[in-house]
Amino acid sequence: MNLVELQKKLIAAARANVPGDQVPYAFEKRITALLASRVAAENMNLWVRGLWRAAVSCVAITLLLGAWAVLNNPATTTTATDDFSKNFESTLLASVDQNDQSQ
Repeated sequence: MNLVELQKKLIAAARANVPGDQVPYAFEKRITALLASRVAAENMNLWVRGLWRAAVSCVAITLLLGAWAVLNNPATTTTATDDFSKNFESTLLASVDQNDQSQ
């Protein structure tokens, strides 16, 4: 079905059924009574407070670790035997080197 035709039919149907101008009796009182009857989540206050504390502590830990990573200069702390990248590469290529030597 064409969307333009469908839109025209829906608008024509809406114009044919004009809603009334009056509001049902005591409508606003019923709505406010329904809102007041809803049980407020009292335990949510504890959850919100705990989650905010957790978020603050996570931000603090992130800032501390970020500062440590920036201030930790790899040129002064890394020695020839302590270089992680070289150790990692030699570990990964150890099996390749063994296969080359056996052939």
